[in-house]
Amino acid sequence: MKIPFRSLYLKIFIWFWVAMIIINVATFAIFALTRPTPIRRSWRDLTQVGPNAQRAAEIYEQSGAGALTSALQSTEKSSGVSATFFDESGKELSGRTPPAGTQELLARAAESREIEFNFAGRDTLVARPVVSSKGQRYTYVAHIPRPTFQSGLQPLFFRLLVILVIGGIFCFWLARYLTTPLLKLRTTTNELAEGNLGARVADKLTKRRDEIGQLGRDFNGMAERLESMVKAQQRLLGDISHELRSPLARLGVALGLARQRSGAEANGALDRIERESDNLNEMISQLLTLTRLESGTDGRKRGDVDLAALVRDVAEDADFEARSVNRSVEVVWTERCTINGVEELLRSAVENVVRNAVRFTPEGTAVEVALQRQNGAGDQFAVISVRDHGKGVPEDALERIFRPFYRAEDARDRQSGGGTGLGLAITERAVRMHGGSVVASNAKDGGLSVELRLKL
Repeated sequence: MKIPFRSLYLKIFIWFWVAMIIINVATFAIFALTRPTPIRRSWRDLTQVGPNAQRAAEIYEQSGAGALTSALQSTEKSSGVSATFFDESGKELSGRTPPAGTQELLARAAESREIEFNFAGRDTLVARPVVSSKGQRYTYVAHIPRPTFQSGLQPLFFRLLVILVIGGIFCFWLARYLTTPLLKLRTTTNELAEGNLGARVADKLTKRRDEIGQLGRDFNGMAERLESMVKAQQRLLGDISHELRSPLARLGVALGLARQRSGAEANGALDRIERESDNLNEMISQLLTLTRLESGTDGRKRGDVDLAALVRDVAEDADFEARSVNRSVEVVWTERCTINGVEELLRSAVENVVRNAVRFTPEGTAVEVALQRQNGAGDQFAVISVRDHGKGVPEDALERIFRPFYRAEDARDRQSGGGTGLGLAITERAVRMHGGSVVASNAKDGGLSVELRLKL
């Protein structure tokens, strides 16, 4: 397998390799700097007792007590082992204070003429009889501190902690180096999924010469093709919608002429033609609106919109129509809310949801409409909720009902008078154009609830 020099595989390998080298070098340095002192090397200290005892005897006989004291102090400073020196009668010759238990140990050593140990207490006492070159007998007593469990554990814990910290720092850098561009790519992917067809990966990422850079370039190529395809589809829908307006207009003229020339027996068929023509005209109008919203070519000016007044007006108009089919629309709660937006689009968004609810709520029930202010993440939102008392929508279809031409239940739509399948799609696009969102959910006691959330 060919591995380019700038590939992500090689970068991961080098990063781990360098991290391993640095950690091992740091471990070696830490052990070298914090290695056990001579105090903790009891075995080596024991092997040095004999030579130190012989040297002490020679120094005492050649240079006296002062030189002996200096030699013992020098030994303690270099090895951490303190010592005292006694003559054959048990007199201390260096002027140093012997530790507890020394006299008993001296007596045992004088009797046995061999090296004696005293392991009682925290430290070890070693009595080493020695005969000088002049034939004089002396006893060298070494006081060797023994390392405790705690004194041995603390350096080990410190070394382990330092190693973990160093390893953690390098692992963090490695993880950050590897995941930061992927997080940026994920953000761009989410933008594209939310409908921003112009979302692209930044040049800083696409200029990389490894697999991540190639992935960024491939993503931008895919996004460009998607944007081109969607725009072509939108242009096609717009063109078809415009072209259908002319034959529909001619169909209306022909329908009027047919009414004048035909008798009463043809009225039923002509009325049906007129209804279907009106439905087709409405669908074309909604297609044009949807195309403008999705392409961003809706150039209507924004202004301050009183949402409370808008909701009441839409509810009154829908209630007037709902009364004819034994249904009603009620405004159960309103709060004063003003938003900067396009009033016609906002009215269409609310109206489509309310009319959809009127279509599916059973006879003798009311569609409930409410407008409330809510706080969230430091911002204020206007939430318009519309709830009917129908059968609701299957849970797996709650998100898809805002897609163009999607119908959760075709048979139910036909029984309820049908629809173009574009109303909720227009609502979702209009609300999203105002920086908001639409969510549908099934009410606990039956019916569908739709919330339009608009940032104030």
